Amino acid sequence: LKLQFLYLIAFRASLGSNPHTMHRISSRTLGRRMASSGPRKVPLIIDGKHRESTTDKWIEVHCPATNKVVSLVPEATQAEMNEAADSCQKAFQEWREVSVSNRLRVMLKYQQLIRENHAALADLVTEEQGKTTADAMGDVFRGLEIVEHSVSAGTLMMGETLENVSRHMDTYSYRQPLGVAAGICPFNFPAMIPLWMFPMALVSGNSFLLKPSERDPTAAVRLVELAHEAGVPAGALNVIHGSRDCVNFMCDNEHIKAISFVGGNQAGEYIHARGTGNGKRVQANLGAKNHGVVLPDAPKDFTINSLVGSALGAAGQRCMALSTAVLVGEANEWVSDIVERASALKMGHGKTDGVDLGPMISPQACKRAHDLIDSAEQQGATIVLDGRNPTPPEGCEGGNWLAPTVITGVRPDMKCYTEEIFGPVLVVVSVDTLDEAIELINNNQYGNGTAIFTRSGPCARKFQHEVDAGQVGINVPIPVPLPMFSFTGSRGSIRGDINFYGKQAIQFYTYWKTITSNWNPEFETGNKAFTAMPVLGGK
Repeated sequence: LKLQFLYLIAFRASLGSNPHTMHRISSRTLGRRMASSGPRKVPLIIDGKHRESTTDKWIEVHCPATNKVVSLVPEATQAEMNEAADSCQKAFQEWREVSVSNRLRVMLKYQQLIRENHAALADLVTEEQGKTTADAMGDVFRGLEIVEHSVSAGTLMMGETLENVSRHMDTYSYRQPLGVAAGICPFNFPAMIPLWMFPMALVSGNSFLLKPSERDPTAAVRLVELAHEAGVPAGALNVIHGSRDCVNFMCDNEHIKAISFVGGNQAGEYIHARGTGNGKRVQANLGAKNHGVVLPDAPKDFTINSLVGSALGAAGQRCMALSTAVLVGEANEWVSDIVERASALKMGHGKTDGVDLGPMISPQACKRAHDLIDSAEQQGATIVLDGRNPTPPEGCEGGNWLAPTVITGVRPDMKCYTEEIFGPVLVVVSVDTLDEAIELINNNQYGNGTAIFTRSGPCARKFQHEVDAGQVGINVPIPVPLPMFSFTGSRGSIRGDINFYGKQAIQFYTYWKTITSNWNPEFETGNKAFTAMPVLGGK
């Protein structure tokens, strides 16, 4: 009951599926809208085919720049979800038998198709999520890199062997696929995060059931269509839509053996608890409060550009945004330069030339960020750049607009520091020494990532060694590793102990099977059983 209550109050920040922030409409209202050539209905994909849901519950998807409805997402029925999972289970039995080489060839074809459709995929991201075109292109590209790396799975999946563990006996281990895996995606990276999940699961021999974010599902649906075009067989990659009921189904369904989740802490903790309670593997990337430490010797222009771009890009809706600047000593004199650089950023529709940041995902997300800025002011911080209630860009008066905001005089006990704002807001904390900066970071509950800006090798070495965060950048503002490594957030930013993509993705989507064989040319004869524990290495 406690977990259920936690989930109900938490769902907004992580999945974008709070009942108070989504617009659900009845089938009667939907019929009237569709009759007047209304927004497109997003299909389910089951057994390789588009399926229009029979549900009477639909969720409106709004363009964040205008709040006009662009899509309608179904809350899949229980029967549809069961059918999708059953289809995945059936397809797994055949897909696992496809040779590793042929699975790799499918991924080679898939990366080609993503490249050919790169701009079109980015357009879908911009339309439903609000990112600038350049940022949306990056969203797709960082996912494409995972697909490229998946082609190395033949090497990553290689097992282990040892000859002559005993006379005439050998032991060897294989990596084998788990079965049906599932993915639950957030709104902020509608292309990249699905590609963190299903390519590595598929290439390992699993089938996959995907639930895109109900706020911006169309890019993920298009990626699945391209995967089928590349040769992923019918049923091996299915798509369902929904919110709480859909998530609970994935946590409970007997066919699903593993769940990948990216989103907020409370929903992620619920999914981890419910999923693992049902015997499933769960990896969950959660919230963050990433700190950018600036030493006085840092290259000034580069550092300011890095801070401002990382904190405010994508309207601050990145789990690896450097949302907290920690200015050490004389670096505190740079505040006016940070404000000047941030105020120069252009806000507008993502498809408009020259725009640096787009809107926030929803009116509710925008209000929450407003409220946290208000709380900073009430608790004694200074709003040195106030982005509240900006003049909307022309033609986008109905959008979810919050302009770049910079807050100074922030203390660790303030709400604007303890909570992830997830908006275009940079909070500034002042300290005297590097030791104080490290202590500040290590006392924070999150451990997704951090960065330091300095010209000092010894200071950088001290920082990387002593700081308690899973990903560290040295003069790198967003240290998200390339896919030959893994995304290694830590502490309060993760649940589960196996990370996304890279080598660890293979570990997550497979299990070890170890075989010990005895090919003695002269098996012992006799009529008495040997009951003592065998000692294989005795001879």
